[in-house]
Amino acid sequence: MTQKNSTEQEAGGRDCCQRTKERSDKEYKDLLHRLNRIEGQIRGIKGMVEKEAYCTDILVQVAAVNAALNSFNKVLLANHIKTCVIKDIREGKEETVEELLDTLKKLMK
Repeated sequence: MTQKNSTEQEAGGRDCCQRTKERSDKEYKDLLHRLNRIEGQIRGIKGMVEKEAYCTDILVQVAAVNAALNSFNKVLLANHIKTCVIKDIREGKEETVEELLDTLKKLMK
């Protein structure tokens, strides 16, 4: 089941990405739960800045958001490898390995 909302579309109603990925309800809910939590953390940091919180207190919260984003990336990457990459390799689409390597380079900057 592919589920989309308005944040996944560009102006004019076009999809932001050319490819899509069907996810299980469990994977979909887990990813959204993680993102909702991260979004809440970001709002909390914004509130801290607005309330003129002490710098190190804000920095600690930013570090927590970075850790949460890294965790999100690990989960998404593992799911990608276990599903998309394996499927493409089995279908003989070896260019998927290069795409994965390019993605890993971007993640490791």
